[in-house]
Amino acid sequence: MKGLEIGQSASVTRVFSREDLGEYAALTADVSPISGDEVDAGRTEIRRGVVPAPLLAGLFSYLLGTTLPGRGTNYLKQQLCFPALAYADEKIVATVEITRLRPEKELVNLRTVCKNPAGQVVCEGDALVLVRDLEHDVEPQQFGSRGGDGC
Repeated sequence: MKGLEIGQSASVTRVFSREDLGEYAALTADVSPISGDEVDAGRTEIRRGVVPAPLLAGLFSYLLGTTLPGRGTNYLKQQLCFPALAYADEKIVATVEITRLRPEKELVNLRTVCKNPAGQVVCEGDALVLVRDLEHDVEPQQFGSRGGDGC
């Protein structure tokens, strides 16, 4: 696990369009009304499409497999909660941060968080990955360290 350090993080920003939500619904046969154009959620109408949870979780999969730890990472486990809704056409910033290294077992634990433009957490949790045979060595300086507030 050369080059990996506790506190290393990587982020990606993504905007899911209404078209993306439509494609997701078509591919998965998801007919959940919360992803639609207008929903009566209690007394409140949600007029913008809600981003489905698997699309948010996919941002973590992308980061883990391409950036931190990188290609060769095997995704073993993910625990997530969704304290707020994410909406179509807003910037979502997904971040993964190394919280624990277990080199003897080739395991890495990471904190996973998605935030909306207001900085509100829309998805958070923890991931466990197996790091064996990375295609490249990770250079610690290429990733930022997470500072500031905790969720």
